[in-house]
Amino acid sequence: MSIASLRRSASETVSGLPQGFWWLWLSTLVNRTGAFVLTFLSLYLTVELGHSAWFAGLVVALHGLGGVAGSPLGGALTDRWGRRPTMVTMHLAAAASAAALAFVTSAWAIATVVLLMGVAMQAVRPSINATIADMVPAHDVRRAYALNYWALNLGFAIASIGGGAAIFLGYRTLFVVDAVATTLCALIVFLRLPETRPEARTDKAGKPVVEAEVSMLTVLRDAPFRTLVLLNLFVCLVFTAPWIGLPLTMADKGLSPSSYGVVIAVNGIVIVGFQLLVNKVTDKRSPVLLLSLSSLLFALGTGATALAGSSVVAFAATVVVWTVGEMIHVPTNAAATALLAPEHARGRYQGVMGMSWAVAGFVAPIGAGALVGGPGPNVLWAVTFAIGVLAAVGYTVRLRKALDDDIAIDRDADSGSVVDAAIDAAVEPGLAVEPGKGVGDVGSAGKSPVSA
Repeated sequence: MSIASLRRSASETVSGLPQGFWWLWLSTLVNRTGAFVLTFLSLYLTVELGHSAWFAGLVVALHGLGGVAGSPLGGALTDRWGRRPTMVTMHLAAAASAAALAFVTSAWAIATVVLLMGVAMQAVRPSINATIADMVPAHDVRRAYALNYWALNLGFAIASIGGGAAIFLGYRTLFVVDAVATTLCALIVFLRLPETRPEARTDKAGKPVVEAEVSMLTVLRDAPFRTLVLLNLFVCLVFTAPWIGLPLTMADKGLSPSSYGVVIAVNGIVIVGFQLLVNKVTDKRSPVLLLSLSSLLFALGTGATALAGSSVVAFAATVVVWTVGEMIHVPTNAAATALLAPEHARGRYQGVMGMSWAVAGFVAPIGAGALVGGPGPNVLWAVTFAIGVLAAVGYTVRLRKALDDDIAIDRDADSGSVVDAAIDAAVEPGLAVEPGKGVGDVGSAGKSPVSA
């Protein structure tokens, strides 16, 4: 492939999206560039404050527990209050939490602040995802999610390098920088990002159409979406396991912590270097095909960890495999969530989906640690392989009709009429939906797994 074709491919990947999306993209990059708290929290608690490794693990788990509550809270606020107010408020709450960590020292105070930070950080995500679905045309929505995820990982890579280099300034200084970056992110949203919550629809007489009330219970009664959430939980458990099980497995093989650092760095390098290429290759493919493929890649990548022996190169190769699965799964799952959500309930749907990530962030560390410390690392990787395969089968068997066969909409640009048409999402551009549902075309931690 020539340089010209590569340049043309990159241009096609980033072109055609509304200006508001790029302000949101920039806010994500700025936010993650200063994300030092989760990256260095365990070291701060153990090295700086002298707490036990057990306490450090508990505090990180509390961050995930906060996300379990924060995700549905953020979803409800996104639909009722608005996208932009929710983002600004929760970013400022996360900034205040980061600043507070620079000053509190008692165990109870630290645990409380981290719990509240987990609530705020996860509560902002439904509003971000709903905003993308609001402003980006339906056929570009998966590409937009992929680009935003790329910004998140690019910012994380910068934070990891910058934080490591600036550690001589002290952990508290890094936490203050985190607070400043998150505040700047809130300012970008407040000053540059328009509110995108859809206005109430009207009938032919101009009277407001009363939308059906959507509660969290209503969302969970949506059978296809409930299945999507459950399968995503399975994938999240597999995705989260390496962040806990991999360093323990490598230590069991006699490898040093620095070896683990090299291996896990492959994750960020692959995403930053190849996310745009992966998005180009997978664009306009069947959502079910992509979700099934990503689940199998998670299964193969984590399962192969049991076969890596004591080779750093082999461990790095397993990370490459499940990282490709991550790059495919995250934007596709977000787009599928937007696809199934009614326009006026996008926040709640994204909030419920976010709970699956948060639950996995709380449960997987405990489960992975118990399996490694009990039956052994090989059992952990056998379990992740089985769960990943189960998820792949589930996507194919249970969601093909909801995500592929029934995706139908065709707009007549001249008359404005809406004609249902059977469109195969594997070959037709984008993800379209039935009228009144799904994606709209509105004039538009170390690395924490939960952050995905």
